[in-house]
Amino acid sequence: MLSAVIPVFNESESLAELHAQLVAVAADRKFDLEIVFIDDGSTDGSWQEISRLARADTRVRGIRFRRNFGKAAALAAGFEAANGDIVATLDADLQDDPRELPRFLDELDKGFDVISGWKKIRHDPWHKVGPSRVFNWLVGWLTGVRLHDHNCGMKCYRREVLGEIRLYGELHRFVPVLAHARGFRVGEIAINHRPRQFGHSKYGVSRIVKGFLDLLTVKFLTGYGQRPQHVLGTLALGSLAFGIAALGYLAAVWVISRLTPMADVHLHDRPLMYYALGALLIGGQMLSIGLLAELITAYHGRDADTYSIAERTLGAFDARDAQHDGSHG
Repeated sequence: MLSAVIPVFNESESLAELHAQLVAVAADRKFDLEIVFIDDGSTDGSWQEISRLARADTRVRGIRFRRNFGKAAALAAGFEAANGDIVATLDADLQDDPRELPRFLDELDKGFDVISGWKKIRHDPWHKVGPSRVFNWLVGWLTGVRLHDHNCGMKCYRREVLGEIRLYGELHRFVPVLAHARGFRVGEIAINHRPRQFGHSKYGVSRIVKGFLDLLTVKFLTGYGQRPQHVLGTLALGSLAFGIAALGYLAAVWVISRLTPMADVHLHDRPLMYYALGALLIGGQMLSIGLLAELITAYHGRDADTYSIAERTLGAFDARDAQHDGSHG
């Protein structure tokens, strides 16, 4: 089964057409389809349209939030509700073309676990395209997952990927990065991006700032999530080393000034004195924060956060137990 998870925020005009296109693709390729709409606090009658579609088609399911919680929360709720072995995500504004879904499935059959769409020819204004390209380059440089379009809402996942990734905040655009950090294979295909027919974009300039801050979070989680002291402690030791070296230099200058007929040295007039003290304070604080982070990780971390299992073999004892259980089943 393919589950199409679709966050909805004031998209009542496009839902019926999107549903019709999804159903047509499923009928043409003869695969089981489930459609999960998540109404993320819409105020335009989107929920009424979802309810109507659900009454007319048993393959449609709807989830309604009490208010707008954001796309990551909507996707997380949709992933939890979806029953399919393969889960696809689409935007509800009809810019993502459901006819591309068979190509996603074909790519998954090649051994990939995540396939991300690439809007190679975009029908968006320049003030969205330009920053997006810079952002995609920055994500690839920091994480090693070099995709052309991390922001594309059209993606396809195997079920086991979603079982190991937790979404919150606005981390939805980084699911391929989070999956790659767990050892899953990530691919990309160019897709047809259609001009907007209804509504307007929900993203503004603030998305750039939030995206950069989320990128720093993802870099920390994927690189140091299980060893936070490695990054915090390294910065702390560097800061402490600078502070100690600077104070040592100032101490030597002061001693020499006392032993030789040179002019008196007043350390409080030296800016380096304050830089050294600040470095010592910052280094001590970062080292303490790193130790606290390690304690939190040790007490609350799970083994499943440390590794990801691809397959298991059935040993002799496991096989005997399985046969024994079967004889009593």
